Amino acid sequence: MTKVPTSTKVDTISRIRWPWHASVPVWALAVLLGALLLAGCTGGAPAASGPPTPPPQPVRATDTVVADGIVVPVLEAVLSMPVGGIVGEVLVAEGDRVAAGQPLLRLQQGRLEAAFAQAEAGVARAEAQLAELTAGPRAEELQSAQAAVDAAAGQVALIQAGVKPEDIAAAQAAVDGAVANLQRVREGATEQQVIAATADLANSEAALRQAQTAYDAVAGLPDIGRRPEALALEQATNAYNAAKARLNDLKRGARAGDLAAAQAQVRQAQAQLASLSAPARTADLAAAEAELRRAEAQLSLLQAGARPETVQVAEANLAAAQAALKEARTALGDTELRAPFAGLVAEITPVAGEQVLAGSPVVQLADVSAWLIETDDLTELDVVKVGEGAPVTLEFDALPGVTLNGKVVKIKPIGAKKQGEMTYTVVIRPDTHEERLRWNMTATVTIE
Repeated sequence: MTKVPTSTKVDTISRIRWPWHASVPVWALAVLLGALLLAGCTGGAPAASGPPTPPPQPVRATDTVVADGIVVPVLEAVLSMPVGGIVGEVLVAEGDRVAAGQPLLRLQQGRLEAAFAQAEAGVARAEAQLAELTAGPRAEELQSAQAAVDAAAGQVALIQAGVKPEDIAAAQAAVDGAVANLQRVREGATEQQVIAATADLANSEAALRQAQTAYDAVAGLPDIGRRPEALALEQATNAYNAAKARLNDLKRGARAGDLAAAQAQVRQAQAQLASLSAPARTADLAAAEAELRRAEAQLSLLQAGARPETVQVAEANLAAAQAALKEARTALGDTELRAPFAGLVAEITPVAGEQVLAGSPVVQLADVSAWLIETDDLTELDVVKVGEGAPVTLEFDALPGVTLNGKVVKIKPIGAKKQGEMTYTVVIRPDTHEERLRWNMTATVTIE
């Protein structure tokens, strides 16, 4: 069935089509129109005599379908942001050719970058905690724990063995020494000490008188303060005062503080002797054995390493931190729009500083390395005669005299209502590439 497009164009994309184009050929319409005009002129009178008018020929369908189409890229996409935000950078301009994966537009990322850094730190912390648990104890920790076990075992052995005789003898000697010191403090200075101190005081007094006489002999000189007689007098005076203080101290006897200190020393030595002489108490042995068990348990705990449950908790914490990092990375990546394929930036709408909404179109991208021709003019009567691979002839209004051959590569299975008819979309791929074609140029499609 032949499609009869009108020659009058409405715009650069579509043409007016006669509603009866799908069923009546042009010559049949002309015959029918002439008959109607003849009948009107005769006023309905009987036809003049002559040879009878041949009956109209039956309408026959043809195997050619003619339709209007437009030039479209081989691949196109209208891109949008998965999240809303303020545009930070527009990285391309309309007309730029971009590679697959190339950034096109980026939203402001300050807050998400901080969240990403925090998530990275969380992963590092969780990894360190897990590594610490699975690494086991250090050699120094094991040595320290072993030393604690040895010390506790030695204390238990000491209590069980009891006190050695030499320890008691040493403690008794300490008591005797403390008692003797207390007695000396109580008795005070001896007669010989007093006599010696008195003699020292007399000698220092004589030396003081001699130094005073020598000083008096030169006292009138202007430099008396720098002369040796002045220094000798000062030294003799100090020696006399010290000797006098020692003698007075010896004559005064023991002071209360000295006596108390000596008595305390005696009591301490006696207590130590009593402690050594007394038999070992059961409580002391039990306490020492308990400390030994505690030290051994601590050593075993270090040698065994972390509990499986603790390691599992650390692993779960690491997995949670990694998931948070992945989420932060995804959120950060969502602020950047990248080209899903190599192509031409046909349109970009936002500018830096503008607020965009999630899902709103921002960039139109097309792969114009090859062209397709798309027509949605095929009615349900036409489309049943067309199959994929059918040969097509293409003519373009913008390129007079240029004819390209092609093939049907796709027929969309769902029709759409257009001007009261159900029409279907057919996609044609030209066999050759025409550089002069542009997006949305109009074409006449003839499908055999």
